[in-house]
Amino acid sequence: MNWLLFALMTVACWGLYGIFLHAGQVGMADKELGRYKAFLFVGIAYVIVAVLAPLIVLLMSKNTDWSMPKSGMWLSLLAGILGAIGAFCVLLAMAAGAKGGMSPAIVAVSVMSIIFAGAPLVNALVAICMHPPPGGVGAIPWQFMFGIVLAALGGFMVVKYKPGPPPAVKEASVEVGAKVE
Repeated sequence: MNWLLFALMTVACWGLYGIFLHAGQVGMADKELGRYKAFLFVGIAYVIVAVLAPLIVLLMSKNTDWSMPKSGMWLSLLAGILGAIGAFCVLLAMAAGAKGGMSPAIVAVSVMSIIFAGAPLVNALVAICMHPPPGGVGAIPWQFMFGIVLAALGGFMVVKYKPGPPPAVKEASVEVGAKVE
């Protein structure tokens, strides 16, 4: 069951990613370029975690075979590029939503909901195309297809029925010469 624990840890980390990325960009106190400054530190974190962690595991293992076939290296590099582009696109999507007048908090909810509903759909469909089940697409259980529909519907519903922005605060005006008690 270790796989489930690690999968749930990934869900937690990626679920918090958008929230903390938004908080980091706000914390940069730069409305124009704060999001890129925050993403720079995401990149630094990737170097620390994605380079050092596997290197330490490989160095600690007594059976490490340091041969790395070209196909494995290129496919892994492609996976990393896709992940980094995806992370950068999260940032661009949030920026575009905020520039379009949406509340940044609502943008974060919408963007992350679309991503976390859509990414499993892409993963499932591409995996089925790359490795069709015995018996072809017709052998796929209806419950699996229904789950894909529910995931897409869930992502749509979260975005469609997201909470609205808080009501605007009206400023009280004071007339010149009026008594203030």
